[in-house]
Amino acid sequence: MLDLTDQGQEAAERLGDGVLELATYRDTARPGWTREVFSEAYRESRQWVSERMAAAGLEVQVDPAGNIVGRLAGTDPNAPALVTGSHTDTVDGGGRFDGVVGVLGALEAVQLLRESGQRLSRDLLVVDFLGEESNAFGLSCLGSRAIAGELNRADLDRQDYRGASLGQAYRDFGLDPGAVLQTRWARTAPLHAFIELHIEQGPTLEQRQLPLGIVTSITGIERLVATFTGSPDHAGTRPMNDRKDAMVAAAEAVLSVRREGCGAPNHGVATTTRIESESRSPNVVPSLVRMTSEVRSVDNGWLSGVRGRLAEEILANARNLGVDVEFDWSTDNTVVHAHAGIHDVAAAAADAVGIPWMPIPSGATHDAVHMAALAPMGMIFVPSRAGKSHCPEEWTDFADIATGVGALAQTLTRLDRTELNPQP
Repeated sequence: MLDLTDQGQEAAERLGDGVLELATYRDTARPGWTREVFSEAYRESRQWVSERMAAAGLEVQVDPAGNIVGRLAGTDPNAPALVTGSHTDTVDGGGRFDGVVGVLGALEAVQLLRESGQRLSRDLLVVDFLGEESNAFGLSCLGSRAIAGELNRADLDRQDYRGASLGQAYRDFGLDPGAVLQTRWARTAPLHAFIELHIEQGPTLEQRQLPLGIVTSITGIERLVATFTGSPDHAGTRPMNDRKDAMVAAAEAVLSVRREGCGAPNHGVATTTRIESESRSPNVVPSLVRMTSEVRSVDNGWLSGVRGRLAEEILANARNLGVDVEFDWSTDNTVVHAHAGIHDVAAAAADAVGIPWMPIPSGATHDAVHMAALAPMGMIFVPSRAGKSHCPEEWTDFADIATGVGALAQTLTRLDRTELNPQP
């Protein structure tokens, strides 16, 4: 068994230094620790990550999809590799820990393995996936989607608010869009397992005073853009009972979305993130309004009925106001379950070193969703202070990260010698 005695404090200090140093690579014109995909700050930070991987003793390369991959060679070059890692990009106005913990924590796990003198039989790949966070092109997990074969040519035509395409963004970042689409790892070599260390991004572990969560499943996400069409009229002369007000219909729809999330029987959330009116005039009844919303749940049965339930309620309310509605739905990802074998191995690893844990679902999506198409997948969570994430206040104590790293290192050593059955 990997001996972690007296290494926790040193690991916490190294992790803290790394997290705070990486946070200096940010867009100073934006709030928080903003480091969005394709930005100059992100470009500069990736050189830092590559150097950090090399300093940890890894062979480093950047694949054609833009993922930074560090390899720790195992004793058996023919054995399918273990993979761990996460991402280092952030949302606009984001924090310092989301994704970063999974990359720097993986490097710390490598450090623990090397210090112990223990060598894995399998290659261990540590990955900093390109662009996991949502972006202006409306597509998250760019790097992991690409290597799973889940990025297509239509995605490259997606445009941001300036009218620039995702394909052009790749080119401007020094990546060939055609090569990105061809970077499917399954074509080169099979993988044994993928395990991702991550902050919880919610309050459950802190509230229960537990240092570790082992993920059972990752939420499915349904996204909606609803377009409300009413009638433009003078806001000062059209009587209230004779209006076809698209904004009012959209406001009713916002409440419908909220009720849907509140009514979920198990885990479910629903959020409206944007309301946009085509008219900018303050004295015209809004006639064209777009609402952007999303619904998430790990309950696939409930989530599968969301489109029908919401469309029926929103349409009925809008028609009562004389307003028409068009719905544009998209599935960001379906519910993905962690591999039972990896869950059991991670649980046994935590138990072996006396780390209390609980099974926990993930309400956020992760690169692990797409890696599940390539290999058995699992995740380990560490607590988030007050459950805050995607904001400057995001924080996880360095000692908690070190605990997660210890669990990750133990899990990797056990996975190295565990045969995993196909998920039923």
